Amino acid sequence: MTAAYGRTPWVVFGVGIFAYAVAVMHRSALGVAGLEAAQHFGTSPGIVSTFVVLQLATYSLAQIPVGLLLDRFGSRAILTAGSATILAGQVLLALADDLSAAYVARILVGVGDACIFNSILRLLPRWFHPKRVPVLTQITGMSAGFGQIASVVAVLPLIQTQGWRPGILWSTAVSAVVIVAVFLWVRNAPAGTESAVVSDRLRELPSHLARVTKHPATQLGFWIHFTSGFSMNAFLMMWGMPFLLVGQGRSQLEASSLFTLLSMASMVAGPIVGALTARHPLRRSNLALIVVGGLIVSWALVLLWPGQAPFALLVLLVLMLSVAGPGTGIGFDFPRTNLPATRLGTANGVVITGAFSGGTLLVLAMGIFLDMIAQGQPYTADHLRLAWALQLPFYAVGIVGILVSRRKLRTLMAEQGVIVPSWREVVERIRRRRSGH
Repeated sequence: MTAAYGRTPWVVFGVGIFAYAVAVMHRSALGVAGLEAAQHFGTSPGIVSTFVVLQLATYSLAQIPVGLLLDRFGSRAILTAGSATILAGQVLLALADDLSAAYVARILVGVGDACIFNSILRLLPRWFHPKRVPVLTQITGMSAGFGQIASVVAVLPLIQTQGWRPGILWSTAVSAVVIVAVFLWVRNAPAGTESAVVSDRLRELPSHLARVTKHPATQLGFWIHFTSGFSMNAFLMMWGMPFLLVGQGRSQLEASSLFTLLSMASMVAGPIVGALTARHPLRRSNLALIVVGGLIVSWALVLLWPGQAPFALLVLLVLMLSVAGPGTGIGFDFPRTNLPATRLGTANGVVITGAFSGGTLLVLAMGIFLDMIAQGQPYTADHLRLAWALQLPFYAVGIVGILVSRRKLRTLMAEQGVIVPSWREVVERIRRRRSGH
């Protein structure tokens, strides 16, 4: 398919990941410039951190309505609208002098950010051969790393050298470039093929959403995304650094190196997970369960280790968390292969809410628990170890969700003539092939 359309699919894909990297750059800006933001607004870094939580909550809540709009208007329109909304939010943030305006700005960035990744996912099956899509999905997720790096090496220095307002405005200019690039080069589908958009009326949207959400492929994708990603999100968003510094007694340099390792290893793991997903389409859920199992084992080893865990064990935990990010991407492959292309925007929107809703809930649960157990005193290593143990019910619910929805999907697949062989049958087939029978 790609060869038939020349370089156009790669141009479309390149513009898409450029737009996503820019969105992540703006998403991460307050995370790296928290002290500068606190100084500008005359508040504490703790208050600034609520901007991030609000933005992530908005991102999660916006996924389903954005998915519905994506199926109605296509990726080109939603990519453009999302980039324009991010631009508006960042301009408002630059011009804001009070916290209320800053909160509105971060809501706008959250809504705009929610439009980008899903739009790219919806483009991939239209422009590329199905076997390439899992790897390209992982590469899209990897491009977030470039946005995070840009927030550190570009946005922060601009703010520090030019001041808050000029620095934010200069960094925002790149979103204008994104809007122009999307308008010039992104198309929803190759010329002469179906556009894969629907013309549902407004009153039909609830039933549309209900059908997509009830489909076992969407449910399996959601639970895989949830179970693979909630721990990683909570670690990155809030409680990872305190756990390493206070809970494990590591230095700032050691903790920062572990965070860097997580980002670098995730970029390596992404294409590997994508290739395995494409090569073994009937065993994708098993791959996800292996990732989840590795996470549970590594967390158990660290949390149950008497005293501070060895550095090598923390490295193992971070490496498993780095695989968890690509592991969430396995969830998108089930709607892609089981639902009509016209419904992928909505289905992927439901899937994306998995890890972000789970991570947000875990962050809040851990915060409430720590406040209760610490009773106004500084957190101790034991406090943080107990707080991270709150993951257990999340994993239990997630695994049950994966197994139940997988059974429903395999039943549906069997009705359509696609049978997933048991492991005993697979082993027997391999034995026969090797013996020549």
